[in-house]
Amino acid sequence: MSNNRPHVLIVGCGYVGRRLYARFADRYDVTALVRTARSAAGLTEAGMRAVALDLDRPRSGARIPERLEQESIVYLVPPSSFSESDLRLDRFLQLATVPPRSFVYVSSTGVYGDTSGAPVDESAPLNPRTPRARRRVSAEEMTRVWCTERCVRRVVLRVAGIYGPGRLPLERLRRQEAVVRAEEAGLSNRIHVDDLVSACVAAVTNDEARGVYNVSDGHPLSSTAFLLKVAELAGLPPPPQVSMEEAQLTFSPERLSFLNESRHVLNGRMLKHLGVELRYADYERGIRDSLAGWR
Repeated sequence: MSNNRPHVLIVGCGYVGRRLYARFADRYDVTALVRTARSAAGLTEAGMRAVALDLDRPRSGARIPERLEQESIVYLVPPSSFSESDLRLDRFLQLATVPPRSFVYVSSTGVYGDTSGAPVDESAPLNPRTPRARRRVSAEEMTRVWCTERCVRRVVLRVAGIYGPGRLPLERLRRQEAVVRAEEAGLSNRIHVDDLVSACVAAVTNDEARGVYNVSDGHPLSSTAFLLKVAELAGLPPPPQVSMEEAQLTFSPERLSFLNESRHVLNGRMLKHLGVELRYADYERGIRDSLAGWR
């Protein structure tokens, strides 16, 4: 890799980050920041440059890998569950000393809360209903302040549920876990991992990109409908269906937190202003290709 090329730092290099690294490798000098030495070693074995830094317990004198030609920081690390704010992001921003040309923060559509299925665009009021979503709102504000003070172009990607190869609920279907009846299930939104990577790339390479973008395939449907389609295409029996009342008594609190919210996330700004061309606007094609890529 040539250090003469602009540098991109990917913070958090797992399911999404690995694919993003591969997409950037021909154009930029890329470094991945991961939590453990074991993760860094695994990425190194795969031909990637990686540095380990635990943002939950940063060691004294810890530094992040930076370059003078710092093109972008793409931050993919989710908040921890120990606080109302994102302490990991706070620690990272304190360690970052070289302002990049752009900072891309990958957030969540959960910040909108429940709209009873009504459409939401980027101008919709934030109404986070869970601690997880409130931490995302806190993180978005943290990046706004940090980037404003340093004149850094800031992009926030509010991402719907991610699926793709190896990220389909096949084990749940094999275990025959119950789902809410289709007629009672609210709307949820999703994005194929490859289309999310395209949005991240556009956020870095499009100099006009700034502010907030919803990242979804634009075709909301219930989690039950999605699971039924996965089962059909994977050749698995459909899961049993229960009433929402029964689900409230038997499902885990985390699972209920998703089921109790329904919204239609609009993606027009991502398509028109960010310039993303979706490969998987058709979720059925996305499921088929995901199954083919994982078998």
